[in-house]
Amino acid sequence: MSDFNDFNNPQVAGLPRHLKQFIVNQHYEHYTPVDHAVWRYVMRQNYSYLKDVAYYPYIPGLQKAGLTIEKIPDLQEMNDALGKIGWGAVTVDGFIPPAAFMEYQACRVLVIAADIRQLKHIEYTPAPDIIHESAGHAPIIADQDYHQYLSYFGSIGAKAMFSAQDFELYEAIRALSILKEMPDAEPEEIKRAEELLAYRQENIGKPSEMALLSRLHWWTVEYGLIGTLENPKIYGAGLLSSIGESVTCMQPDVKKLAYTIDTVNYTYDITKPQPQLFVTPTFQNLIDVLETFANTMSFRVGGAHGLEKAVESKNTCTAVYSSGLQVSGIFTDFNKSNNDQPAFIKTAGPAILSFNNNVLKGHRNDHHKDGFSSPVGKLKGMAAPLEDMSVTELSLLGIEAGKQAVLNFESNITVNGTVKNVLNIGGKNLLITFTGCTVKDDIGTILFDPSWGIYDMAVGEKIISVFCGAADKDAFEEMVYKSNTNTHHVNYDPETIELHQLYQQVRDRRHRSGDYGFLGNVWLRLQKKHADDWLCALEILEILDHEEIEPEVAREIKTFLENKAQSEPALKKLISDGLYLIKHPVEQKLVV
Repeated sequence: MSDFNDFNNPQVAGLPRHLKQFIVNQHYEHYTPVDHAVWRYVMRQNYSYLKDVAYYPYIPGLQKAGLTIEKIPDLQEMNDALGKIGWGAVTVDGFIPPAAFMEYQACRVLVIAADIRQLKHIEYTPAPDIIHESAGHAPIIADQDYHQYLSYFGSIGAKAMFSAQDFELYEAIRALSILKEMPDAEPEEIKRAEELLAYRQENIGKPSEMALLSRLHWWTVEYGLIGTLENPKIYGAGLLSSIGESVTCMQPDVKKLAYTIDTVNYTYDITKPQPQLFVTPTFQNLIDVLETFANTMSFRVGGAHGLEKAVESKNTCTAVYSSGLQVSGIFTDFNKSNNDQPAFIKTAGPAILSFNNNVLKGHRNDHHKDGFSSPVGKLKGMAAPLEDMSVTELSLLGIEAGKQAVLNFESNITVNGTVKNVLNIGGKNLLITFTGCTVKDDIGTILFDPSWGIYDMAVGEKIISVFCGAADKDAFEEMVYKSNTNTHHVNYDPETIELHQLYQQVRDRRHRSGDYGFLGNVWLRLQKKHADDWLCALEILEILDHEEIEPEVAREIKTFLENKAQSEPALKKLISDGLYLIKHPVEQKLVV
């Protein structure tokens, strides 16, 4: 973003360049009076209901996250508040790729969809929106144990292996969520998108590390319960932001299961209510389960297992040698030694060499533009690994600038060339550069020919870690995958603009005492031109009831709403809950 705004928040300011591409401006002025009314309705319902069923920090957490009942949050206000607990927030355009989402989480930055759900989806939307992200995720971040879990999860998820099928599934989810929020989407088009999503879910093959991690994320961060199986409390953002499912999830027909590592075997469908939920006794248990899973991941296992995952991924990955050298590129192949350990690695296309996630000078992708290959392992007859040898020990092997050296590895790979230099950092030999070099395997296959130029040989006894993405993403000039499917922005017709104006007039009367009798005229206009609307009518009734004025108009509106609740079952709970809150108003003074 050329006009990047860090909101004077250290977490946002510290975001790496490759993550900034997803950030969009909030454009607060684009929120309509109906949007603010939707926010207000959901927040009042949440405040009334969730104080009894949400994990205890939720309500005070609203204030700590810079949220109010009355209006959609402004990103600057949220960042001012979240900055006090070491977090930040940015707005994005709908779903972003899971790997990028995880990285934001690791950076302690909340990713908030700038859009807000339509009134017809007020109870639940499959699309990420500002209600879900801010009213769902932000308040619980005030709990220290939870936000440590959240950022730790992000740091692990950012290294997870993902596949081409993961991207296809992501695109299908994003496309369907966008369609479902479009007011004029054709039912047939939605049906096709649902069928495509179902097909890709069923044909994803063996799930990747990212796919499995996303399940743990879904059943904790999005749909988690905490406490006992008999008396759980809500902490998952998907439930906290759904005024429909936060109620139905507590019913007996939604099974409550103990949260363990077995949870990774449960798939999920973002478009439907969840058939079961998982209860953790503590947030520490979430970390324990995450640790159990992380211990099976390539970034911790490394070796042949990790390289196999990298080759399968067909994405940019990083292999880390035991010396600390990091090789980033698209891995196409590797050889194994007799003990089933990697003996030789190979990438295709641009590659970079890094140490401590910083590219080494002279080893950017323009230098290794056609790929990188190197042996792995110990030299024959040598007790000490090559990376740990002193200058004297290297010299005895002929590894000295200007000298010819022949290196015979235990895997029977041979490197023969003139040493140009040895790169040592922190007491570890990372790289030996040769001229006139030939590399052969045990059957004489040429792995590197002198005519190909200078040969940089990585040094390391083992591959200790393999993870998705480049070690130094900015140096790799890596553009994290970004969808070409954009969210839909409505062009309002004159009739809808008039409805917005009626909502605004009601909003103005609530915020400024004055001619409340004017609301009778708004009601007449609403009845004449917008008889399908129920929320504006509810807001008018709320003011009339609380101010104890215009009793006849109030009775007329109440009758209208009760009749609508009876004739339209989908609105029954929404209207009933709204009428309940008129008689049992929330204490807004508790939410600044």
